[in-house]
This record gives sequence, structure tokens and C-alpha cells, in this order.
Amino acid sequence: MTVWDRRFRLSILALATLYCSRQAQPIADQIKHLREVPDAKRGAVTITLAQQIRQLPASKDKLTLANNLASLSTEGDFGRDTLQEVATTLADALQQQGVASNAWAELAQLAHYEHVPVSVDSPFFTQAMAQLQADDRRREQADFTLTDLHGQAWTLHDLRGKVVLVNFWATWCPPCRKEMPDLNALYQQFSPQGLVILAISDEEASRVNPFVEERKIAYPILLDPGDKVHAAFAVEGIPKSFLYDRQGKLVAQAIDMRTRGQFLEMLSYAGVSR
Repeated sequence: MTVWDRRFRLSILALATLYCSRQAQPIADQIKHLREVPDAKRGAVTITLAQQIRQLPASKDKLTLANNLASLSTEGDFGRDTLQEVATTLADALQQQGVASNAWAELAQLAHYEHVPVSVDSPFFTQAMAQLQADDRRREQADFTLTDLHGQAWTLHDLRGKVVLVNFWATWCPPCRKEMPDLNALYQQFSPQGLVILAISDEEASRVNPFVEERKIAYPILLDPGDKVHAAFAVEGIPKSFLYDRQGKLVAQAIDMRTRGQFLEMLSYAGVSR
């Protein structure tokens, strides 16, 4: 079980066992089932939940709700207004608590990677932003050699001249599974332009192989036993994607699931166009 898997299960357990007020309990129940909401409605539902959380009195439970909602808000494209409402709610809950929390990292990711305006004056936020910048520098210099399901070795730095999308995923991860058809279609469309997708999993081949064969995934699936490459890229939550241009420069990052349109926008930064 990966770090993200443990954290996700623990966060869901926290929601399930939350001693909520009458106001908070319906919010917790809706967050637990947010992935069941159709994408066309999910943005509006998320905004409503964020606004309802802001009305709750300051408490650890309020922060837990705000943090869990934020972690789900980046699973696709639900609009800038949605991300802004979620970030405002999380910042409000964090400032009310005024303590160190993993939720500062969640807020920093919204600001740094999703470019959501965040107005907070806190050393915890400053520290979280500095950590993300340090992670970016590591990914800029990162290299690896991993073997795919067919026994072929792939080395990132050997792919200069190609546009390379490094995608971290797992079979058990719902957002990973949701974005894979779009990744597969984009690979088939743009591989003639030099696009390479390297999808990295830390699971056993015996689990990954049948999953990939059933879905007819065309792009290379690499195995990372021991999570060494996951650690080198500072990957804790998945899916995550990192895009390198033909000169090997890191030009775009995705901290969560992306839609076809969002992936196309990322690819444009590396000169891949329709």
C-alpha cells in the first residue's frame, strides 16, 4: 500500500468517525460520496460544500472537512471558481486553527500548481510553498531507468528530443483509472509528433499486467519496485504527471487527475499541437 493509499484511507476513516455537529454531518456524508456526483454537477456541489464548511465554527473537524474537500477538488476540471471557493475555505479553516497541519501543503499545492490566489500570512504556508519549490528543482534534475512490462528499459535523459509525459498511477486509484483512456488516446494521436508517455506504478507486474491488457493501454507501463522513482519525484499522492519538453526541461505538472482538455493544454507548453 502506497503513502497516498494510506493517507486516503485514513482521511475517509476520519470522515466516517467524525463527531460532527448536526450542521457538519451532512457535509461529511456528501464529501464521502462526492466522486459519485456526475462531473457536470460536481463543481457546483463542491462550491456549495465549501461555502457550507465556511459557516461552521472553528474546530479540527472543520479543518478535516475543508482539507478533504480540497483533495477532491483537483480530480479533473471543475472550474476556476470551484478551486477558488475550496482554497478560500481551506485557508479560513487553517487560519482559525493556527497550528502546523498537513493541510498547509494542500493549500500550497492549490496556490502553486493550480495558480489559485491565496491570501494568508503564515510561516506554515511559507514553509509549505518552499517545500514545493524544492520538489520542483528535484524533478527538473531527476533521471531514472525503469523496465516496462515487456522487458524494455527506459531512461528519461535518453529521451531528449522527445516530449515526455511521466505519469504516476496505480490500479487501485479511481482518478488514475479515469484519466487513462484520455492518456491512451493522446498517446496514439501525438506519438507521431514525438510524444512519449511513461506511466509508472509501484505495484507488482502480476497485478498490473492483466489490468493493462484488459484496457488495451498502448503507452509504456513501467514498474518502480521499492518506490525509488516515486521518492525521487517526491510523489505521495497519485495520479501525478510531469511534462518535459524536447530539451528535457520540466514545463508542466499536474498534481491530480486531468481531463483530455487539461492534458492538451499541458502538451501545448511543450510545442505539441493538434
